[in-house]
Amino acid sequence: MINKVGQIMVYVNDQDKAVEFWTEKVGFQVVSDEGDGNGMRWIEIAPTAESETSIVLHNKELIARMQPELNLGTPSLMFFSENLDKLHNDLSGKDITVGEIVNMPSGRVFNFADSEQNYFAVMEKGE
Repeated sequence: MINKVGQIMVYVNDQDKAVEFWTEKVGFQVVSDEGDGNGMRWIEIAPTAESETSIVLHNKELIARMQPELNLGTPSLMFFSENLDKLHNDLSGKDITVGEIVNMPSGRVFNFADSEQNYFAVMEKGE
């Protein structure tokens, strides 16, 4: 039985730029930054060190060579925020492509793009 989502793999073209984006602009933390000594590197990031689910940034080109059968597309991720307006304003002021806040049947939401133009969504939701 699966009881929670642990990690989400995101394949990026430039791991260092991706880490910079997620930590400096979005406010995530690096949980770990590891490698195998043979060029393979994986960087785990999360909103907080205590987060149950984290994102692991992998080198897209290297993974494509190692496992060409994998779908390396960016997953559609929905993040939650308790203060959507503040987050929207913060991200808008950091040279990030940020969409307008829209009202959906499930709540208010907006999207934003990372440095590789992958889009993610944020929904207003308390804990």
